[in-house]
Amino acid sequence: MIRLLRIAVRDYLAYVRTPGFWLSIVLMPVGMSTLGFASTSMNLSTPVPAVAVVDLTGGHYAHALRAAFAPEQPGQRPVALIVPTPGGPFHDAASATARLRTSVASPSSAPGSLDAAVIVKPATEGVTVDLWTRNASDPTLERAVQGATREELRRESLARAGVGEAALKAIDALQPQVIAYSPKAAAGRVSLKDKLPGLAGFGMGILLWMVVLTGAGMLLNSVIEEKSSRILEVMLTSASVPEIMGGKILGVACVTCTVMGVWLSLGSILLTWLRPDIAGDLASILFTGGMIGYLLLYFVGGYLMFATLYVTVGAFCETTREAQTLLGPMMILLSVPVAFMSQAITHPDSPLLAGLSWVPIFTPFMMAARAGSDPPAWQVVGTAAVMFATTALELWVAAPAFKSGALASGRFDMKVFVGALVRREAA
Repeated sequence: MIRLLRIAVRDYLAYVRTPGFWLSIVLMPVGMSTLGFASTSMNLSTPVPAVAVVDLTGGHYAHALRAAFAPEQPGQRPVALIVPTPGGPFHDAASATARLRTSVASPSSAPGSLDAAVIVKPATEGVTVDLWTRNASDPTLERAVQGATREELRRESLARAGVGEAALKAIDALQPQVIAYSPKAAAGRVSLKDKLPGLAGFGMGILLWMVVLTGAGMLLNSVIEEKSSRILEVMLTSASVPEIMGGKILGVACVTCTVMGVWLSLGSILLTWLRPDIAGDLASILFTGGMIGYLLLYFVGGYLMFATLYVTVGAFCETTREAQTLLGPMMILLSVPVAFMSQAITHPDSPLLAGLSWVPIFTPFMMAARAGSDPPAWQVVGTAAVMFATTALELWVAAPAFKSGALASGRFDMKVFVGALVRREAA
């Protein structure tokens, strides 16, 4: 046990003493903040598009479009700014199209240039709208034009049916009050606090996924580097295989916990400062119902299961490239639970998710994401037993395989790898 702890401390200090380790801790929140504010910054720095509107129906579509382009609340940016139509007024669609198409195609700095043009033409049933735009990849303007013209068509149809403007406004003002209740809600009425368990479970699942990915790289690089420099052979003369494997897994676990601890602390401080009510509800959910223990059970079990696999594979590889090739299929499998975890928030009791929870490689992610639905105790006990039994089986087969791989030389050989797993040579 002492040798295991010494190996863990050695690996831990090897990482935390490097400047890059602390630099990554500092830069990650900066990078995440940059991603969060990227869209807002782009919207603020992008000029409001100038749009010309030609209404050839003699109706009120130009007014409807002006209302649709206006900001919903004071201080917000408008969707677009309607400008005088260059070369107008137009009385036919052909001349309007020819002139406005040229204005949209001209450079933005040219006099009379437009970012977009809207031409509303009468049709057999309703209207047809031509939208010429300089930025064809942005659907915002198209959605606003479609919504405004659809609403105006509805109003005109109701007016022809004899529904007056006052009655139409009264109909639009009708808003039913829907109150959600649940037997699982403490006060009966569903609140944000009742939705937090699902979000907390999803967050823990994503956190485990990140730890597995980052810890995999650290474990692989550590084992491969020490194998190529023959340090593993020296360590095998003074420590047992379980002590070496356990020390490395524990050391990297402490490294990842340090990183996650710093980020979670910063996130907790920020949440407490911005939304103390949500922070209090989240703390109450985690620490007053055993949920934190439930999440940690699958977090620890999932980490041990994947870390054992990474250490064993690393012992059989001479270069990082070989290890990444072997773990490529594993990375593809790890992308599957991420796709299902978001669905577990709204459909935690889906038969598909319940079935995936019994597959060991998916168990920690699926059960963490299903935490908000309070799974039955037999499912918790059963899936946890399967997960830890898989980890124990991995450790039972991995110890002799690790020793065989650490003492082997040359490129990865699948026959040697499989043979070490099935023979279980004495460690």
